[in-house]
Parts: sequence; C-alpha cells; structure tokens
Amino acid sequence: MSMVSAIFFLLHTVVQLLIYAIIIAAVLSMLISFGVVDRRNQFVYSVMDFLTRLTDPILNPIRRFIPYIGNVDISPLVAILLLEALQMVLADIYAHMIMAGIAI
Repeated sequence: MSMVSAIFFLLHTVVQLLIYAIIIAAVLSMLISFGVVDRRNQFVYSVMDFLTRLTDPILNPIRRFIPYIGNVDISPLVAILLLEALQMVLADIYAHMIMAGIAI
C-alpha cells in the first residue's frame, strides 16, 4: 500500500466515522427528548457531551443557513449528505490519481 493510498484510506475512514457520530448523536438526542434515556445519567451525559463536541463544528455552520422545519433540525441530514458527497469526490480524485499512475 502506497502512502497516497494510506492517506485516502485514512480520509475515507475519518469521514465515515463522522457520519456515524452524527447519526448516533441524532438518535441519542431523540431518545433524550422523548424521555427514553435520562440525560442525568453520567454515562449518557459523557457520551452526549463527546458527540456534541465532535459534531457541533460540522453542524453549526449548516444550522446558520438552514432553519428548523417546525421543531425538527435537519442539519444532521444535510451534513451526512455533504460528507457522502465528500467521500465520492475523494474516491474520484483517488481513481484519477491511479489512472495517471501517481498512486499505485
């Protein structure tokens, strides 16, 4: 595995983990709002705090441009779509680099 392949693999993995973190944060937020999970629980608080610190830098710029629809925040959906598009762009760049003989 070349260095370029390793870098693209790492970028793909980081973006995929961010997508998972956004999904988990959204589900956990819904569970907290419906009263299924208690936010006062130390473990739940720690997980939610970690996920909030991880996903807020991605979601806050989107929230500035896309308002809530009713009481529903669709910024996680938009962020996931943008991150999926980023993965496609990275895969296309990597494929072009392979075809050009740069990344073998």
